[in-house]
Amino acid sequence: MPAPAVAQVSPAPAATYTIGELAREFDLTTRAIRFYEDCGLLAPVRSGRNRVYSSRDRTRLKLTLRGKRLGLTLAEVKELVDMYESPRDTQPQLRKFLVVLAAHRAQLEQQLADLHANLDEVRAHEKEARRLLAEGAKKKGGAQDRAA
Repeated sequence: MPAPAVAQVSPAPAATYTIGELAREFDLTTRAIRFYEDCGLLAPVRSGRNRVYSSRDRTRLKLTLRGKRLGLTLAEVKELVDMYESPRDTQPQLRKFLVVLAAHRAQLEQQLADLHANLDEVRAHEKEARRLLAEGAKKKGGAQDRAA
């Protein structure tokens, strides 16, 4: 009796994306995606004149946008994303991420303190301008009373 035939299951093809698909998914322009490519954050392969992005590129784009939302520079994002592609020991990556976040938090706290100081100064100028307007109105009213 012959052996039963074993079905050959070929691995599923890796997901690929066009620049337009990524642009629509992440609400970006194709120009922005090409800029991230120029910065070394994405590395699509070429199929003729078309760029073909892998799942890896899609993940890197997602992480890039997350880093930008946190206010990180593209250089910081690239360094962190590149680290995540290294061996699976995440301790150095997490330590580096904490250093980057701490520096960014300190910068934001300084900007916030500067904004508070600026707001206090604007409030003081508003108060002074109102005082001067009130004084001017009183003087003008007093001059009219004397003329009558």
